[in-house]
Amino acid sequence: MFSIEHEFDATVVTLIDEGTTPLQEDVTINAFEECVTIEQLDPRTDRVQKVTLSITQLQDLGAALNLPEGVYSLSRGKT
Repeated sequence: MFSIEHEFDATVVTLIDEGTTPLQEDVTINAFEECVTIEQLDPRTDRVQKVTLSITQLQDLGAALNLPEGVYSLSRGKT
């Protein structure tokens, strides 16, 4: 299950783990114009862990999900 919310400066997607145990904590993805953050509560430390991806890293991740094992470099057009 997931939710999508559009806020002033970001789109927020929350992924909720469902099914059989053990379940993971919710994951919150904040998509800003310049980066994407991924946050999840670490129940061992009771602190939210955050990872920040640049837009380029996010594009690479999207491409990697559809490719076989290997090392790649995406060809990007100049803007």
